[in-house]
Amino acid sequence: MPLEAGLLEILACPACHAPLKEADSELLCTGKDCGLAYPVKDGIPVLLVDEARRPA
Repeated sequence: MPLEAGLLEILACPACHAPLKEADSELLCTGKDCGLAYPVKDGIPVLLVDEARRPA
């Protein structure tokens, strides 16, 4: 389920403050050195670093 357009514009990675982009059921950090992937559960982004998936 896509997030509202306005919401994605104001969200940022809590770890590095880079913008996020939507991909499947995750929000991906666009920061070069970060790359964390935050889950979206029931349409709600879970922006907790402890819940994020590390880059491969």
